[in-house]
Amino acid sequence: MGVLEKEKWETFAQNYYISRNATKSAVAAGYSERSAYNQGHELLKRPEIQERIEELGSEITTDVDVISELEKQYEAAKSNGHGQTALKALELLSRVRGNNQEDNIPDDLDTLENEIKNCIKIIGKEKIYSILIETFPEDFEDDNDGS
Repeated sequence: MGVLEKEKWETFAQNYYISRNATKSAVAAGYSERSAYNQGHELLKRPEIQERIEELGSEITTDVDVISELEKQYEAAKSNGHGQTALKALELLSRVRGNNQEDNIPDDLDTLENEIKNCIKIIGKEKIYSILIETFPEDFEDDNDGS
């Protein structure tokens, strides 16, 4: 197929392939911010644009071992206490690996507990505490309610 005839469509397809955000891609292609959501939605319905986005995926090559780099970024972020960056690296690793969750399920309770502990360290005490309160509000009710 190759490059799309309409320059806006080609720009949209290239941006969409990278960002996976139709609205932002429509703006980058020159559509107004006001109409970008609708334009992006309509452009994604076009078979020639869908085909071009697929084609772009097969054209990209790199000498970088993406998985190794993401694993290094995750370890560096984790060891430096950068929880958000570590979580983002894990998210990207999941996408690159195809998110085969069934392959990563721990076989035993000890392994699962250790993975949970590692996640808790990354997320941080304050956030974990707020998650626990949201999840089990009845266990955190204030006993000093005047009764």
